[in-house]
Parts: sequence; structure tokens; C-alpha cells
Amino acid sequence: MTAVTWAATETDHPARAASRRSMDAVCRGAKDDWLALFAPDAIVEDPIGRSPLDPTGEGHRGLAAIAGFWDKTIASAERFEFAIDDSFAAGDEVANVGTITAYLPGGMRIDTEGVFTYRVGPDGLIRALRAFWEVDRAMATLRKAT
Repeated sequence: MTAVTWAATETDHPARAASRRSMDAVCRGAKDDWLALFAPDAIVEDPIGRSPLDPTGEGHRGLAAIAGFWDKTIASAERFEFAIDDSFAAGDEVANVGTITAYLPGGMRIDTEGVFTYRVGPDGLIRALRAFWEVDRAMATLRKAT
């Protein structure tokens, strides 16, 4: 499987393009490239609300906090695959529907199904990345990678 499988519309939209650049950087493990996609005051809520990844539920605001999110979450996986089944763009945002598969150390994998939204500014930088997914549903998919 390719790192990003895109089965959604290809219609050009600034937020959709930013989302694709974000997924590509994650798949390449390119932290600096990923951080460069965000405005200085951007917020990442992944998942939205309180979770083990964000105990306060306030999200990760600003580049230092977003870099910390990378270090705690993205960097802990050996690799990622994104399967985007649909994508809806409106205004300055896009909502991508699909599954993110993370391959974890020890030969494990986990699938996170959800809706992943990106809002961009006029400069094309990401102002907000919000991920609608359920921790319990994702954890239920934890299994040995094949």
C-alpha cells in the first residue's frame, strides 16, 4: 500500500492541498516540513476534547506545542498509512473522511477511522487541524501487523 491512498475528489482547494502536504510529511517522518505547514498560532486537536493525548482537551496551540504533539504521538510510530475515502471542501476548510493506520514498535498496528479537518488562512498555512475520532474505537483495532 502506498503511504497515502486517495479515493476522494481531486478538485483543487487550498485546504485540501494543505491536508495532502500534511499527510505526506507525516508519512515521510519529516517533522520540520510538517511544522512549516502551520501558522505560528495554529491549533492541533487530535482527537478533539480530552484524551490520553490531550488531558486538558484544549488542543496543542502554537508551533512549540504542535512540535511537542509530534514528539509524543507521530514520532512514536514506525510508519503511517492514510486511506482517504472522501473529502469535502467548503470555505477555507476541508473535511477528509478515512482511516489512518499507525505501525507501532513491537510489530503492532492500530487503525483510526475518523473525519480530519483542516482550516487554512489566505497564505495557505494551516490554522487548525481537528480530528474527530474515538480513542476506544481505535484501541479496539490494536493488533499484530501482518
